[in-house]
Order: sequence, then structure tokens, then C-alpha cells
Amino acid sequence: MSQTQTLKVRVTLFCILVGMVLAMAAVVTDHWAVLSPHGEQHNATCEAAHFGLWRICTTRVLPDHGEDKNCGTLTLPRERNCSYFRHFNPGESSEIFEFTTQKEYSISAAAISIFSLVFIIAGTACALLSFCGKRDYLLRPASMFYAFAGLCIFVSVEVMRQSVKRMIDSEDTVWIEYYYSWSFACACAAFVLLFLGGLALLLFSLPRMPQNPWESCMDAEPEH
Repeated sequence: MSQTQTLKVRVTLFCILVGMVLAMAAVVTDHWAVLSPHGEQHNATCEAAHFGLWRICTTRVLPDHGEDKNCGTLTLPRERNCSYFRHFNPGESSEIFEFTTQKEYSISAAAISIFSLVFIIAGTACALLSFCGKRDYLLRPASMFYAFAGLCIFVSVEVMRQSVKRMIDSEDTVWIEYYYSWSFACACAAFVLLFLGGLALLLFSLPRMPQNPWESCMDAEPEH
């Protein structure tokens, strides 16, 4: 592998490393979506919730007693309660999601995210063996593992998006307003970096193609 090709591979692996960190942050955190009731439904307390692949956290805030009933003021007293989804931990209670969250959606998103982490670990193992043992051909399976991990993250994002949409459209919930938070953004960025990085790594790790009609692939530099 030439010096130019080696530099391209290292830059690509750095981008993939950033994608791996973002994917891990998205999987373990619970700020994928933030939910809140409609402004007219605020009474004595304002309630908001944010959740991820594994658990939901609800926050109750006492609104201002002035003319502006603002529930988002950070200086207001608030109560926070986090619990894992019932289908992951039967001992925990998550009444908000008992009727409004599609159980199949939540389990599917969490399971697919685990597959993405498995692909990341497999790709990292191949990349380390490639550099330690100078086996450049191992970069090709590593690139495919990273691309598959990116695709799994994308599927988890889409499943989560459909879950939030169904929950908002449900008549059994008071949640009307929602927006996607930073964990969701980390997952989207991880998908782009892992998928495109995997394809780029595959392209850069391929042997040099013949440049002249009388050359063949056998004339390329031998791989270690």
C-alpha cells in the first residue's frame, strides 16, 4: 500500500472512529426525543419527558405564578423520575408508555442498535489485525462491517421516528408537542460517518487497478 493510500485509509478510519463514538453515545443515552403536552393543558404542574432506546425520564416543573406560565425556566423547582421500559425490566413502571408506545417498535430499535455495536466491534477487530499484522486485505471486511453498522443505526433511527409518530397520533396520550434531541442527532451523524466511511475504506483498500492495457491485476503491488 502506497503512502498516499495509507494516508487516505488513516483519515477514513479517524472519521469512522468519530462515528463509533457518536453511535455509542446515541445507544446509551436517553435524549432521542423530548415530549410535552400542549400549552393549553398545563395546569398546576408542567410535565415533560425524554426517552431513548432503553428508558424514559419524566420531569415535572412548577410553572411561574406570574402572567407568563413558562414551564421551561431552568430556575423553577422540578422533579425528575427515570425508569426503564417495562418490557426490558418488568420490575420498573413506565405508565406513560403502557398504552402509547408500540412495544414492538421499541424492542426492534434497541435490538438493531445492538447489532450495530456488534458490527462495530467486528470491524474494529479486523482493522487492528490489519495494522498489527500488516494484513491489508483485512481492511475490506472491516469496511463492510462498518457500513453494516451504519445501516443498522439508520434502521434504528427510522424505527424510533415511527414510534414517536405513532405515540403522538395516539388518543391515549397527552403528549402533543415533540422534537428530536441530541441523542437522535448523534445517531444520524453516526450513520453518515460509518456508512460513507465504510464505503470509502473499501474503495481505498482495493488493490491498484491496471493503468495500461498490457498490465494485469497481477502486476499490482503484492499485499502483505
